[in-house]
Amino acid sequence: MSTLQRVAVVGSGPSGVYTVQALLDQDPTSTLAVDVLDRLPCPYGLVRYGVAPDHEKIKSLQNNLRRVLEDSRVRFIGNVPVGEGGVAPEELRRLYHAVVYCVGAATDRRLGIPGEDLDGSCSATDFVSWYSGHPDARDGFPLTARSVVVIGVGNVAVDVARMLVRGAAELHTTDMPQAPLDALAAGPARTVHMVGRRGPSQAKFTTKELRELGTLPGVRTTTHASELARDPAVGDPGDLPAAARRNLAVLESWSRPDDPAALPTGPRIDLRFFLRPVEVLGTAGGSVRAVRFERTAPDGHGGVTGTGEFEDIEAQWVLRSVGYRGVPLAGLPFDAASGTVPNAGGRVLRDGAPSPGEYVAGWIKRGPTGVIGTNRPCAKETVTALMADAEALAARPVAGEDPLVRLSAEGRHPVPWSGWLDIEAAEARLGSSLARTTAKIPDWDGLLKAARQST
Repeated sequence: MSTLQRVAVVGSGPSGVYTVQALLDQDPTSTLAVDVLDRLPCPYGLVRYGVAPDHEKIKSLQNNLRRVLEDSRVRFIGNVPVGEGGVAPEELRRLYHAVVYCVGAATDRRLGIPGEDLDGSCSATDFVSWYSGHPDARDGFPLTARSVVVIGVGNVAVDVARMLVRGAAELHTTDMPQAPLDALAAGPARTVHMVGRRGPSQAKFTTKELRELGTLPGVRTTTHASELARDPAVGDPGDLPAAARRNLAVLESWSRPDDPAALPTGPRIDLRFFLRPVEVLGTAGGSVRAVRFERTAPDGHGGVTGTGEFEDIEAQWVLRSVGYRGVPLAGLPFDAASGTVPNAGGRVLRDGAPSPGEYVAGWIKRGPTGVIGTNRPCAKETVTALMADAEALAARPVAGEDPLVRLSAEGRHPVPWSGWLDIEAAEARLGSSLARTTAKIPDWDGLLKAARQST
């Protein structure tokens, strides 16, 4: 039985909570105490701020995460940033026998094409943060756009396309903040073009999310017959994974002729393939007016090559949804090429050697791949490595003071679990006052003040 007693997990999203669960499961009778630190006063990470508000079943995963965070051996400490402007990793190493960083991938990948920074060109990540009520979210999106181009064919692209055309009545029962709900409801009917550079058989969305696009009231979802036909797997999908075969069947059911006159009018989601963005075109005033794409073709090796044919798609708003990317955390090593912290099986590597007491799990460990459930085996691998080091880690001297005392120093205002429960109750009251089930609170200053009073 190890005498490892004090561990910090930085991040309270799925990878962080699965790490906590794996720690508790490894030695259920030990005196191990786990502090879960988060820079926000609210737990759950991307489950709260990244899952679309109309996906109530996925968001209900919060209930499972909650049970772990309410374990008597676990202490949630919110509103504690780590890294630049916050607690330094070196300080955490002084306070804890081991620290596991589960900080995810906080930004998006860029396209690297001319015009990407025009007014009206932004990341899908920012848009998701806004309609999910993230406290760091920007606003000022061109919600009156008649035509929107979403670059990317993954689940995030599906989510933002769906949010752009859903009616307010359908979103009223979700936890979307009232301001984004009102703003999206006031927007005009629009065409959303979801565009991928490769073929439909290589698209990254899951079939369940894809099918939802065909069930939206009053919205037509279309694909182009000629683009589907370019994919060698269409008509002969035998060697494809089952999920890709299911996706192709759905996409083919939405196929329409390329003649614009044959396409439906009204709100529409138009899925396009074999188109690579090469430039965002702007108006004289510096706003988006269209996106120029180069037609691509399969190269026979799983990739695509340009054909020299171009097509401009009108748009007043461009959302790039081509993946997330990790960002450096001050005080930790970082591999800029992969957007991850260098590690071996979860052990942080400094100058190529394992750094005693420092670990990573989740996207910052392996890159932004997989679904929520993928974080569970990833966390178990890291915890297995940590527990193999437990004897050496337990021998490391740590500060005798309660870490919370130190984390509360220097003007910091940690929010404990009771503070989060106050926030949750306030959101329920807000929802009731709006005749909704719940609604996220946008007043973070007042919210934090109330949470601190419960500390």
